[in-house]
Amino acid sequence: MKTNRSDNRINTTLGELIATVSEFAFDYSGDTKEAYDLARLVLIELLKRASPGSEIIDRHLPGTARLH
Repeated sequence: MKTNRSDNRINTTLGELIATVSEFAFDYSGDTKEAYDLARLVLIELLKRASPGSEIIDRHLPGTARLH
C-alpha cells in the first residue's frame, strides 16, 4: 500500500533547512553552545522522520563544526 506523503512535504534545500533551524535555535537559546545543541537535536529529529522506512540510530555527533 502506498501512502501519499506529498501532503507533508515542503520544497526546500538542506542549506535553507539548516539556516532556518539555526536561526530559531539562536533566538530561543541563552548562549551559543545551547543554540548549537538545540539545532543539532531538531535536525536529527527532522531527518529521522523524513525517511520513515530507514532506521537512523541516534548518534552523538562529536566535533561538529560551528558556523556561527
